[in-house]
Amino acid sequence: MLGGQFLMGGQRLLHAIGGFGGTVGIVIVVHGGRAEGREPTSPVQLSVLRMRPVARAIRHALRGSQVVIYRPRLRLRGWNGDDAAPVGDLTHLLDQAARDFGPLPVVLVGHSMGARAALRVAGHPMVTAVAGLASWLPPGEPVSQLAGRRVLLVHGSADRVCSAAQTWAYAERARAVGPLAAIEIRDGDHAMLHRARLWHRIAGEFTRLALGLPAGRGGPAAGGGPLPGGRGAVADAFARAAAGPKADAFARAAAGPGRTVL
Repeated sequence: MLGGQFLMGGQRLLHAIGGFGGTVGIVIVVHGGRAEGREPTSPVQLSVLRMRPVARAIRHALRGSQVVIYRPRLRLRGWNGDDAAPVGDLTHLLDQAARDFGPLPVVLVGHSMGARAALRVAGHPMVTAVAGLASWLPPGEPVSQLAGRRVLLVHGSADRVCSAAQTWAYAERARAVGPLAAIEIRDGDHAMLHRARLWHRIAGEFTRLALGLPAGRGGPAAGGGPLPGGRGAVADAFARAAAGPKADAFARAAAGPGRTVL
């Protein structure tokens, strides 16, 4: 495993982990922000720091594989209306990844504003799957770009910052263009601090399934043991019949309507 800080297309990536020789996939973990804010992001702002344990959980779920995990820091703190600043940042990163690695599968995992941006750029040719955690999805967000992608939306029932109802409305529209799995975290908050271990495990397990990788040594994700809610491993939230081909597991889970409550 390699780790460190380096520049990619002029943008500073806070952390990149994985085997660059023989790389089989890429994960980009995108932090949140706010509606407006043209000041530069900081490495110590809470939305940036919150994604560190998420990235670690994904790394743990993918251990033993040659997958590179990026945790970029967006340029500006805000979405900023029609500028949609994070969309440009992610598009730039994806273009650079295509030049550096060629046609590898990319999984995007975003939180809050970062989830909105990740879903917006899902139509990029490199992207094969996207997960939105406590997403900010105001009415009118497009969904056509999700066609042919695996999509996961996770939202906490106690989120007081971004609307869970808007996430579920988005999910219903998005299901018209492709498979989508929806999970509601009972009593989950916007910062994903309450029941944090569950949030982290879901992110790691979705990423592993989306890349078609086997579970790493010691189980499906960090922490070990069954999760609260009586559902066992997080994989059950995606595929209760996971004995079949791994590439089909998500599709089977996403075939039903509604959402899973954990």
